Amino acid sequence: MRALAIEQRGAAPAVIEMKVPGPGPGEVRIAVEAASVNGFDLAVAGGYVWDAMPHTFPVILGRDFAGTVEDIGPDVTGPRVGDPVAGVITALELGAGPIAEGLIVPAAAVAPVPAGVSTVQAAAVGLAGITALDAVDALDVGTGDVVLISGATGGVGAFAVQLAARRGARVLATARAGAAADLVRRLGATAAVDHTADLAGAVRAVAPEGVTKVLHAAGDPGVLAALLRAGGQLVSVVGATADQTDRDDVTITGVMATYTPEKLRGLLEQVAAGALTVPVAATHSLADAAAALADFGGHKLGKIVVTVP
Repeated sequence: MRALAIEQRGAAPAVIEMKVPGPGPGEVRIAVEAASVNGFDLAVAGGYVWDAMPHTFPVILGRDFAGTVEDIGPDVTGPRVGDPVAGVITALELGAGPIAEGLIVPAAAVAPVPAGVSTVQAAAVGLAGITALDAVDALDVGTGDVVLISGATGGVGAFAVQLAARRGARVLATARAGAAADLVRRLGATAAVDHTADLAGAVRAVAPEGVTKVLHAAGDPGVLAALLRAGGQLVSVVGATADQTDRDDVTITGVMATYTPEKLRGLLEQVAAGALTVPVAATHSLADAAAALADFGGHKLGKIVVTVP
């Protein structure tokens, strides 16, 4: 099979040929049709993780995937050959990622893809959608909240805008003027606030008393925390801590997404029902997968997905 992989320390990601094994007990082999790019993939590609995480070369990039079950191992009682499925790689050891033509995963770790949901959509939901879900849950967003979502045009932020708006919150979403602002409004934001100029002024113009909650997916946590009302809450998905702010009257917590196939299934069912939009900024073929990493670092509006013919 072909895969976007790093063969050794210092090497750039490249599409290489390698073997895909057969599934073992409790495992399925997936014919991958789409895989999305996340910030973690850029960290791996940049060589920043080798001393922090166990790994076996070649390291195939990717975390999220969608495709079709093409073989099953012994003792599999769930998915069957031909079933469309999606999932997220959660292994702490790096090696077998899904930006490839094939992938072996535990059968219990995949979620069915409902009719009407494309493989590109299914692959794009994964880690970003579940991170957004966990963060909105941690904030306990509800009617009456004024929620500022920073990083709203990225994968996590775009899903968070929708999830928070559906729970009855008034959502302020960071976005540049133009296409980015139009996107977040379409996703359910009450207002787009330009983070490239005077963010505090833009927020105060539409929420003079400040916001009750902040979802931090990008930006300076100190600036964002200053916009909270007393007793407010900031949840960070990128590791912000209380000592990065000057507030002792608000709560600052971090959230690390916890993948379960049940969470993914629920999000995909919302997509199928038309209740959740999957914003995809661009797709790249596997042969051009290295360019997908470069695209991710630009001013993208939504997810970057690699498709496998």
